[in-house]
Amino acid sequence: MAPAVLIQNLRKHYGQVEAVQDVSLQVEPGQIFGLLGPNGAGKTTTLRCLCTLTQPDSGKLEVAGVSVLKNPKAARQLLGYVAQEVALDKVLTGRELLQLQAALYHLPLGTIKERIQAMLALLDLEAYADQKTGTYSGGLRKRLDLAAGLLHQPQILVLDEPTVGLDIESRKVIWDFLRQLRDSGTTVLLTSHYLEEIDALADRVAIVDRGKVIAEGTPSQLKDQVGGDRVTLRIREFAPWEEAEKAKLLLQALPFVEDVLINTAQGNSLNLVVASQSEALATIQQALKEVGLPTFGIAQARPSLDDVYLAATGQTLMDAEVAAFSKRDPKAERKQNMR
Repeated sequence: MAPAVLIQNLRKHYGQVEAVQDVSLQVEPGQIFGLLGPNGAGKTTTLRCLCTLTQPDSGKLEVAGVSVLKNPKAARQLLGYVAQEVALDKVLTGRELLQLQAALYHLPLGTIKERIQAMLALLDLEAYADQKTGTYSGGLRKRLDLAAGLLHQPQILVLDEPTVGLDIESRKVIWDFLRQLRDSGTTVLLTSHYLEEIDALADRVAIVDRGKVIAEGTPSQLKDQVGGDRVTLRIREFAPWEEAEKAKLLLQALPFVEDVLINTAQGNSLNLVVASQSEALATIQQALKEVGLPTFGIAQARPSLDDVYLAATGQTLMDAEVAAFSKRDPKAERKQNMR
């Protein structure tokens, strides 16, 4: 059986900006596959190339064995695409919007009414179907957008940041729905910069940074690869570099410490990888106390996907988000530097 999605050596430039440098990934049928990375990492461009909305510079793109570049019409029939920004005509009711979508997909006239009703029931939209979409909440708008993307019963549903801006309850509704889709055989490819979303949903995940895939596997595999527990240590709220360096050299000598990284974006805090043991925190604090260094805050946890990202790039996903935002907004960068 052909992969649901096959991307090999994908590249895309926008002028001098290399949005996607060399992305390769494979999604098997019936999986939820997550692309995790900060804004500007190349996730959306990858999806747009796959969905025939953007022409790549080079690379191979297939959906269910169909070449996206050679046979885009056939590829589009296999795909459902839901963009990050919900684009609904506010003067139409939910039902009218789905009727318009059905006409655009050239669905057989005899199936449209039944298909729309099924989508409304599936996404619990029946009570809102005849209300204008301009009155919908953010969660309802996203669910209607999902219904429109699924109306033609695609084999592969492609979602760009499906829950961005939604409240916790609405996000949980979307998550449960995507699991149901997966269990019914639909392949789901989604992007997100929410760590907990990818961790909760994805059967496999590819972490994307600056247009490249830097890690891929199941969430458990990726966490196991970085090994050990994670300790986050703040000597002070904003520690001088000299103190952070002194603490790093001290802690590296402890037998259970496997690695130490100074996180300059977080006030020169320290991120440690330690062998799992109950006395790690107490031993670290005592070692710092003996050389006259305080402990402003300390915590220990099992590895997360953010630790995978940190190990691969030297910064957390949040730090990468801040850096990407600062590049777009120089005022934000100045404010960050003043803190």
